[in-house]
Amino acid sequence: MKQKVKLKGHLKSYLQTNLILGMLLALVNVGIYLIDMRAGMCISAFLVIYLIAMSALLYRNKPMIINEFIDFAARYGQVQKKLLTELELPHVLMDETGRIVWMNTAFEQIIHKDKNYKKSISTVFSSIVKDKLDFEKDTEIELAFEEHEYTFKMKRVSVKDVFDDSDLIESIEDADFLIAGYLFDETALKRALRENDEQSLAIGMIYIDNYDEALESVEDVRRSLLIALIDRKINKYISSIDGIAKKVEKDKYLIIMRKKALVSLKETRFDLLEDVKTVNIGNEMAVTVSIGIGVDAPSYIQNNEFARTAIDLALGRGGDQAVVKSPDSIVYYGGKSQQMEKNTRVKARVKANALQEIITSKDKVLIMGHRLADADAFGAAVGISCIARALGRKSHIVINSITASVKPLAELFRDRNIYEEDFIISSADAIELADSNTVLVVVDVNKPSITECADLIKSCKTVVVLDHHRQSSEVIENATLSYVEPYASSTCEMVAEVLQYIAGTVKVRSNEADCMYSGIMVDTNNFTAKTGVRTFEAAAFLRRCGADVTRVRKMFRDGALEYKAKAEAVSNAELYKNAYAMGICPTEGLESPTEVGAQAANELLGINGIKASFVATDYNGKVYISARSIDEVNVQIIMERLGGGGHLNIAGAQIADTTPERALFTVKSTIDQMIAEGAI
Repeated sequence: MKQKVKLKGHLKSYLQTNLILGMLLALVNVGIYLIDMRAGMCISAFLVIYLIAMSALLYRNKPMIINEFIDFAARYGQVQKKLLTELELPHVLMDETGRIVWMNTAFEQIIHKDKNYKKSISTVFSSIVKDKLDFEKDTEIELAFEEHEYTFKMKRVSVKDVFDDSDLIESIEDADFLIAGYLFDETALKRALRENDEQSLAIGMIYIDNYDEALESVEDVRRSLLIALIDRKINKYISSIDGIAKKVEKDKYLIIMRKKALVSLKETRFDLLEDVKTVNIGNEMAVTVSIGIGVDAPSYIQNNEFARTAIDLALGRGGDQAVVKSPDSIVYYGGKSQQMEKNTRVKARVKANALQEIITSKDKVLIMGHRLADADAFGAAVGISCIARALGRKSHIVINSITASVKPLAELFRDRNIYEEDFIISSADAIELADSNTVLVVVDVNKPSITECADLIKSCKTVVVLDHHRQSSEVIENATLSYVEPYASSTCEMVAEVLQYIAGTVKVRSNEADCMYSGIMVDTNNFTAKTGVRTFEAAAFLRRCGADVTRVRKMFRDGALEYKAKAEAVSNAELYKNAYAMGICPTEGLESPTEVGAQAANELLGINGIKASFVATDYNGKVYISARSIDEVNVQIIMERLGGGGHLNIAGAQIADTTPERALFTVKSTIDQMIAEGAI
């Protein structure tokens, strides 16, 4: 590197002192001339000789003086270099590309290289790639090397700035940058922190989902044996991870373990869920359990609250699964089996009484479903409006846009002699009506982000939720009443049951019964999927109220374009892994293409060997994925990976800024990942 060295600062002033004194003497000489001419001439002669001599000496001795200073600086630099070389802190200098220029002894010992090693730092630490060397401010990188954990701190050093700060050298041309790196061994600290974290407390709860039903399926004399075997399975499982299981109720356990044990449970994906199903002493129904665990909270009380939230989520999603909640995330495991239908209607009666009290305490009732409302959402809303009318309260159904499937149902309410003009209103009108004397009933959805109007939930202080979809981490918080039953075939089934327990006689008109009946019919795919005894009992009740099967069937016949689009989606479907059907639904000319896509997904399940079907539909700037299965695959957990949700065998998701082809590729990648993890 070519350098141009000049003197500056105090050194330059010191060397020029004699010349400055000579100039001052010249000024004095002028005064002497005024006093004595001869004395002035003598001093002038002396001054000329003095200036010539001093200039010559300064010009001649300047290189020698500079060399002396450089020699001193070099010796001083050698002392500094030796101290830096022997410094215990590992230190390295690199150029801008990461090539090692110099390193001290401590750094050499760590990387097992000598001082002549001049290759890139990435050849030693693979995690330090070129992009990480492009920084402005000081930076640091966490890296592991030979069973040690280090923090590598780097700073950019300008060679020009170093010389500019010097009092000896004025400038240096062709300056470059160097990168100084310092290696801090934090192995012991991180190991201690990790061990402390692993020893932290995790609190959990285990609930037996079908305790009463399982006991009823065995003889009386063998029930105690079944209970003992279940207890033994749970206690042995928790003891194997050095945890404690305490039975607090006949079907509930409190468990305490270390976080380290929880890691092993996650690795085995909570195999207790499957192990407990092997308990069989003649019981016709397999026993299933739900597990909720809270971890990483700042206090034990908060961990306990996390555990309660987790077990509520597990039960709300149908049971037979484990949920782990931490401050940052909620993780689900299991959930591969369909929840068994409850034979008792006690819960429906209790919820009906609570709903009646809430509605009678308010003046107005707003009823809202999910965006792009379907027959189940609209039918359930109509059922709630029947309850409001019976209790003497005015109700409004909130729908922004009436889809093709809801249009024939909405036409049944155009008779202004029976229904007022504001029976169906928009979100904007609903927000204006909302006040402290308004109750909002949300039906067929429990995720606020996909409701017809999320702001309406915030505007109403009293909120009631009725839904049959499995809950996810996103729920409507602070609901006054929440009635979520994943085993129900549809929300219309739930509302039909509630109707029967409202005090007094609720008169359901035939068109209203048609709406609720159609909701059940559509969600069960004409009573072929997810139906139970209570489904048919609800249908029978609606039939007695005047629902006409033929009339409902005629309302839901497809148009020619819809039928052709559905046929095209089925005919062009791709088989993935010989078990998953992937199709794309055309949208041209269709009024409600998402519903056609859902119907196509149902049709694809009719193919022999298909475990699940996925149909993508591009609509309104988003790709809607309809996922369906019969019983082998839980499509809900697949759709949750894509930000959606639903049921074990009926689910969906919405993806923005993509195409149907890319969306299906994402589905395939998700399936591959979940198969590798053992999730499906």
